[in-house]
Amino acid sequence: MQEVPVLIVGGGPVGLTASMLLSRLGVQSLLAERHPGTSIHPKARGINARTMEVFRQCGVESAVRKAGLPPERAGLIVWVRTLAGEEIERRVPTRSSGASAALSPARNCVCAQDDLEPALRAFAEAQVLGALRFNAEVTACEQDSTGVTAKIVDRRDGCEMNVRAQYVIAADGAQSRVRRQLGVPMVGRENVYESVNILFNADLRPWTAHRPAALYFVEHPKIRATFLTINGVDRWGFLVNNLSGYGYHMEAFTPERSADLIRIATGIPDLEVKILGVVPWTASAHVASTYRSGRIFLAGDAAHEMPPTGGFGLNTGVQDVHNLAWKLSAVLAGAASDELLETYHEERHPIGCLITEQSLANTLSMGRVGGRAPSPITARPEYLNEQGLIFGASYASRAVVPDDSEPLVVSDPITQYVPTGRPGGRAPHVWLERGGNPQSTIDLVDGFTLMTGRAGQPWAEAVGRVALKLNLALKAHIIGGTQVADAEGVWSRAYGVDDGGAVLVRPDGHIGWRRKSASSTPAEDLRCALAQILGKPV
Repeated sequence: MQEVPVLIVGGGPVGLTASMLLSRLGVQSLLAERHPGTSIHPKARGINARTMEVFRQCGVESAVRKAGLPPERAGLIVWVRTLAGEEIERRVPTRSSGASAALSPARNCVCAQDDLEPALRAFAEAQVLGALRFNAEVTACEQDSTGVTAKIVDRRDGCEMNVRAQYVIAADGAQSRVRRQLGVPMVGRENVYESVNILFNADLRPWTAHRPAALYFVEHPKIRATFLTINGVDRWGFLVNNLSGYGYHMEAFTPERSADLIRIATGIPDLEVKILGVVPWTASAHVASTYRSGRIFLAGDAAHEMPPTGGFGLNTGVQDVHNLAWKLSAVLAGAASDELLETYHEERHPIGCLITEQSLANTLSMGRVGGRAPSPITARPEYLNEQGLIFGASYASRAVVPDDSEPLVVSDPITQYVPTGRPGGRAPHVWLERGGNPQSTIDLVDGFTLMTGRAGQPWAEAVGRVALKLNLALKAHIIGGTQVADAEGVWSRAYGVDDGGAVLVRPDGHIGWRRKSASSTPAEDLRCALAQILGKPV
């Protein structure tokens, strides 16, 4: 029987990211994926800036960006009667604007899933600690007080093997077999609407090159559909929603009928179209009642299934495992107690519920549900402007040490994000200088990271003693000192501390603790903060 600290079930973007993160943290893992290879369909395409920060931390950001489209080739969202006909509206999403660029060193990216997954797989396979097995289906997981025994079947020859893992990450999709075997119910709305994804070849540049967009929404009396930009030249996706509302049925989408609908939506009756694939699916908006069952953790679509309107499914899943991986690493290393693992559900479940709710609201506003809707419908103002959802997640759990500050209040938490150094929130991006080159605070985070003001030498000296005592990797950066320059004092203002203050950033980039000013007992203060975060006796 093979033994491994962590078994990852599912080799999509969420499972592959979990493998990369665990390898980076020094944790051995085995990923089992039932399909023979990575996705052959585009599926998800929009990668938001927060997820790109995760890829940046893993070291795979440049590979993902290379696999995707340049920002200038997918910067708009356009509504039309037909692709060759009247344009109704166009928008520049906030997430693609200059205002978004000021919030992060990483920009959002349009990268189809069948281009994304090979890039992630190549990087994950290059890590010594992360083993990947495709054509390997996990058919059962039985857990006890010390671990999980999983049965894995090789789909090529039917051979079975058992794997013993201390923990399991179930990232096996919306129809998760692991979740069903655990008996974890989904809460929300199931089967909200039926859809068909059509992948096709056609040269649409005469109607798109002058207005390069990620999405072209068609508001035609006979069909409400969306052209999805894949390469922006001759490879496209075509999404048809609300089939019953327009008298369509999934079985009617033959290649010939699919090509006819594409011609209607383009407004070009003689358009040359080659159908590459037709994939029917049903959208739901529901969330697992719990993200943890003993030693098994649900992530990605196994934990939350949401309509794709807004592009949050893949992103939410990647950020799930970003939250979970460092906690598993700390527990496996003996630096944290099992109590830390409870905070995965405490922190990510409310986020999953909120984003699923907002994705459904986007769908409803665009007439994708119910009978034939009056045309045109463009979308609610929040659609693709959800900066608050992308950057504003703030955790309140046992893995965050609160201070005396009040929560930041904005008029619209969905669209608005204001950086703050308050514990629980994402550590703000600030440009600093290191070795004569610009460097973001995002790039300083490597494991647990203590950032201090220019008078923070006592904190920096305390780090080594505390790390040794807690058996924990811990780094310190004095901002405004000789190594990391901050000529204008931007960091102190962004993080809400003075020159003697300190901020402890967790490995997932969220602030775990803050001391606004100097301390007479820095080592003890830091030790107590870390002990509380890790679920150890203070």
